Amino acid sequence: MQIYAEALTVILYLSKASLFAVRGGALFRGGTMSFASETKNELARIIPEKKCCMLAEIAGFMRVAGSIQLAGGGKFKIIMTTSNPAVARHYKKLMKAYFSIDASVVMGQGSALKKGHAYMLYIGPEDLSEQILRETGILMVKEGMNFISDGIYDGLIRNKCCRRSYIRGAFLAAGTINNPEKAYHFEIATGTETLAKELRRVFNSFDDISAKITARKHGYGVYLKTGEQIKDMLAIMEAGNQHLKFDEVMMMKELRNQTLRASNLDEANINKALAASENQVKWIRRIAEKRGLDYLSPKLRETAELRLQYPEIGIAELGQLMNPPLSKSGVNNRLRRIEEIAKTL
Repeated sequence: MQIYAEALTVILYLSKASLFAVRGGALFRGGTMSFASETKNELARIIPEKKCCMLAEIAGFMRVAGSIQLAGGGKFKIIMTTSNPAVARHYKKLMKAYFSIDASVVMGQGSALKKGHAYMLYIGPEDLSEQILRETGILMVKEGMNFISDGIYDGLIRNKCCRRSYIRGAFLAAGTINNPEKAYHFEIATGTETLAKELRRVFNSFDDISAKITARKHGYGVYLKTGEQIKDMLAIMEAGNQHLKFDEVMMMKELRNQTLRASNLDEANINKALAASENQVKWIRRIAEKRGLDYLSPKLRETAELRLQYPEIGIAELGQLMNPPLSKSGVNNRLRRIEEIAKTL
């Protein structure tokens, strides 16, 4: 069986994506399970009801976390790598449910791994590896020759439910999501720019999702940075519990921000009022020194004397101390008149 030369390059890209997924998928950090790991554990418990969704999820995971080896005689061996044992068990179960095969799982620790274990699912020629590659849209035929596709086969993602499943598979393969208490960031790593663009297209097929692409050391990342979009993506992938947690954190952060903004506004208003009061006292004292407060009309003198007596209170409160009480605008008008008189002296 012949394969285009560029197919070998794609194999290497797929391997890089798998390695990136393992490096970025540590289960525990500082003794606490990360928000990303909690999300993956929840998603790994979802078994799609429809066969089309099963295949789409398998394809999404295999495309991002899979690598292909030539097994001799034109045959293929598929290796899918993850650092999460729940994810490994999940795809072993899905492969069994859809393809009726029993993929072998091997736990190892490669030299490239800083810590933790890698769980590798092996699918050889005896387990219909070629058929699986064709059904997942990875092994294609062009001009009578086999080649490894670098995109996403549209037949897998015609329906919205299948697009949800494909994204879920890709996230379980090489996805990260920050703890929303710290920052909003959701990303799926890919080995090639072509796959990143294709995955972005799937993301953006959902309302209000606008994913972007960035170059990374080991490939590319398709990412979201706004809290609302990440929350929506959790719902799209059907991570209901994590969606609720994320939404709760967002609401608490917004409440804290509103409180802080109100506090800052109050402080700014207080500082502004104190500065204005100091300025008013300055003009009143100038009149007192130059001509005496009797120089002012009775109403202006009342206002000046009250301001000198209560420099710390606001304009509205100052107006309530007058006889009869005066509105805020009325007090302001009198203080402006006092300032104009002081400036002429």
